[in-house]
Amino acid sequence: MSDAPRKVESHTRLLGGTEQNWCKAVAGGTGITALALQVSKEPNIPLFHKALKQLQNDHPILNSMLHKNTSTGSTSFIINPPIPNGIRHNIMNLSKTTELLNTLMSRESNKSLSPLHLILEHELNINEWSDITTRSLCMGGMHLWYANGYTLPGEKWVLVLKMHAAICDRTTAVSLLKELKDAMGENEGGGGHKEKGNAAIEELIPVGKTKKTLWAHGMDMLTYSVNSLRLTDLKFKDAKSPRHSEVLRLKMNAQDTQMLLAGCKLRGIKLCGALAAATLLAAHSFKRHSSNNHRKKYGVIFLNDCRSYLQPSLSIHEFGFYHSAILTSQEVKGEETLWDLATKSYMAFENSKNNNKHFSDMADLNFLMSKAIDNPSLTPSSSLRTSLVGVFEDPVIETSSDAERELGLDDYIGCASSHGVGPSIALFDTVRDGQLDCACVYPAPLHSREQMQELLASMKIKLLEGLKTEEKIKT
Repeated sequence: MSDAPRKVESHTRLLGGTEQNWCKAVAGGTGITALALQVSKEPNIPLFHKALKQLQNDHPILNSMLHKNTSTGSTSFIINPPIPNGIRHNIMNLSKTTELLNTLMSRESNKSLSPLHLILEHELNINEWSDITTRSLCMGGMHLWYANGYTLPGEKWVLVLKMHAAICDRTTAVSLLKELKDAMGENEGGGGHKEKGNAAIEELIPVGKTKKTLWAHGMDMLTYSVNSLRLTDLKFKDAKSPRHSEVLRLKMNAQDTQMLLAGCKLRGIKLCGALAAATLLAAHSFKRHSSNNHRKKYGVIFLNDCRSYLQPSLSIHEFGFYHSAILTSQEVKGEETLWDLATKSYMAFENSKNNNKHFSDMADLNFLMSKAIDNPSLTPSSSLRTSLVGVFEDPVIETSSDAERELGLDDYIGCASSHGVGPSIALFDTVRDGQLDCACVYPAPLHSREQMQELLASMKIKLLEGLKTEEKIKT
């Protein structure tokens, strides 16, 4: 594995509409992607550095800087900049890490959290991209990813990779982690110079898929705007204080996870439908205590990876942001079963996708998201909440390998911040070694950790109630 960068020419590419939107969102605190890995074997730092360099060589977008032209106001990627774009990384010693953890654990709601969990939240809330204009002027551009390490007591370490959403959707994060593990294990398959050019998603949408009349654009934006005013939000605890992202984990054992997946397969839906339904039912159970009108409408955002639909299609090793969002609304009475609401929720998403709304509504949703960022008062209590919950169409499916065990990889969490614009709770679901492990990200103190722990506990109850229904059907 060579440590030397490939000899490639520097070039500049203007950001697409979705990438521009992510620059605005990340500056406000949504879209900072972090992968935190806990290892029980002292990391080989020179090998770690070589692996990161290998990733840069294989994926030019990782060897890029973000630059804003103050004269024109346009933002560009400088890919393979003429001045070497070294990876920003730092390893914190045991003394400094202990001091940090003591500070983080001084908050009452954090006392039960693991060091891995605390460090992940800490990294999610360090925003290197809060002021692109100033940083561009001072540095000629902004780095798009960072790597940091923390030394823990008991001969453990936490390694964190952090990336800007403009170059990193969920598929990118999963592929990057796999390639990093391959490179750290010095296995074949981590490289290959896989990228075709990192075009913006808008440039790769098949011809005709975004076709919509001006009248249709206007009507759709009006519909989205009016419907958003009718959506019910989870109760806000503190809508005035500065916000940060917090994380909770929803886990299920292997037997329950397999029953849940089997129940989804039986009904022709995906796990995202069940997770969305459990969230809706849990949130609605809170509302029933405070209102005589039990019928409420909630927003659900489904995120789907568009790589296979693009022209040309892209592989999972094409790094960048190639997801689209489909915003749906679901009316909940509180009488629905998990499976009825899961099927209804998922089919609303599937029907929208079949009608190409993941492409045709992309510009409309980007515009509305941008307007919400610029004018928080357009949202309830200036909360910047766009929906109750955000889910991904497909879960991440992973099985532990001998290489991971050799590296001493004990546990890891991957997710993105959401305390700027976004849903009240974003679900990053992984089925790891047959068990559901879902990172649930929410904006605090808009929502409190106690409130979200109660929500997750209720979600798990709703999922388990659905599994009991499955058992009755089988018997």
